[in-house]
Amino acid sequence: MKKHILIVEDDVTFGTMLKAWFDKNSWKTTWVSKVELAKIESQNNTFDLILSDLRLPDSDGIIFLTWLRENKIMTPFIIMTSYSDVQTAVLAMKLGAFDYLQKPINPTILQQKIDSALTNNSATEKKSEEIRVKENKTSSSNKVVKGKSSVMQRLYSHINLVAPTKMSVLILGESGTGKEYIARMIHENSNRKTAPFIAVDCGSLSMELAPSELFGHKKGSFTSAVSDKTGVFVAANGGTVFLDEVGNLSYEVQKQLLRALQEQMVRPVGSASDIKVDVRIIAATNEDLEKAIEEGRFRQDLYHRINEFSVNVPPLRERMEDLEEFCYHFIEQANDELDKNVDTISSEALSVLKQQSWLGNLRELRNVIRRSVLFAQDNVLRADNLPEFAKSIKTPQITSEVKTNETKDFALNRGDEKEQIIAALNHARGNKTIAAKLLQIDRKTLYNKMHLYGIEL
Repeated sequence: MKKHILIVEDDVTFGTMLKAWFDKNSWKTTWVSKVELAKIESQNNTFDLILSDLRLPDSDGIIFLTWLRENKIMTPFIIMTSYSDVQTAVLAMKLGAFDYLQKPINPTILQQKIDSALTNNSATEKKSEEIRVKENKTSSSNKVVKGKSSVMQRLYSHINLVAPTKMSVLILGESGTGKEYIARMIHENSNRKTAPFIAVDCGSLSMELAPSELFGHKKGSFTSAVSDKTGVFVAANGGTVFLDEVGNLSYEVQKQLLRALQEQMVRPVGSASDIKVDVRIIAATNEDLEKAIEEGRFRQDLYHRINEFSVNVPPLRERMEDLEEFCYHFIEQANDELDKNVDTISSEALSVLKQQSWLGNLRELRNVIRRSVLFAQDNVLRADNLPEFAKSIKTPQITSEVKTNETKDFALNRGDEKEQIIAALNHARGNKTIAAKLLQIDRKTLYNKMHLYGIEL
């Protein structure tokens, strides 16, 4: 039986060439030029491979890939682009793309990547089916673990109160506390739950890129705008836009965002007309926005617009009674991912875990459990399986200030910035605010340098 490929490409000449190549190589080919058409085809047919352009008239390949994965369509996905954009490649791979191709495409390289994608997919089909069976019972990845601590019960009561409303919500909390998880919970308990939920990492948006990403652009509006692009606000129409680390937006972009929120209208870059949108805003930050307002870095009017209702996600050290429950949840996830069968934590290991400060919060705990499950020799996670740092009793509590002697050790010098940034992030256990202070730079600069050196956010 012929393999079936879906090609999503709006360039007629290039699309025709691709279709001819696949037809010649005994593929059944479906070719569409828009994301909406690709979604319809994906719902109505089963494909062995999807080859999608990045820039498309009504959206882009990243948004299409996100939609596929949200709808549990796990077809191997290869993204194509005319732009040498490492950030896009990294983002596509993080979202589940199998590989990345830069135009003009070399047929030999294309064939190699197709063979690899199909081989990888075939090798994992059996395991994927086993995982799907588990998911039908209750997926550890999708399982809701709320925690039983009094502080979290109060938080959930606030979520249940605000979720059905139209109010904008500001989620406050340290890095790694699960702010996006809370945002999704609000969305899924709202009247917008059947519409899109689109998360935006504001720390990754430069002043030049942000308007295009948020509001879209028209073909020819700037040098690399070779086709129309649908912005996040239009793509999420009827649903929710989650602005993570909203404090990192430039002052000029804050002004444009405020107008969009007040008027529920967006104007794509290069367009002379507005587009009406209906989106709910949920924003999150681990920064003190009131201090940022005093320092002139954040608009007070925007702050009041996104802070119609606020919730504070407590750090893990303030809800230690929930730690054991989360440990078992992360063990389930690690078992599925690593094909392990750990089902118990020894009392000694649990005692060590409970004595840590968890500067990286749930994100750090998840990483520790995942690593420890990998090293477990049987079905018990023991203290010996834990990483060395977790064995040190009573790590210091997080503070808003960084000691001077620590700062000097990490201050950026020329030539080895990438290594110093990685070292600072490791020392701060992933907390970017602390890492930036260690490096003696602001957090926005840290984000930019992480993108420059390809360091995972």
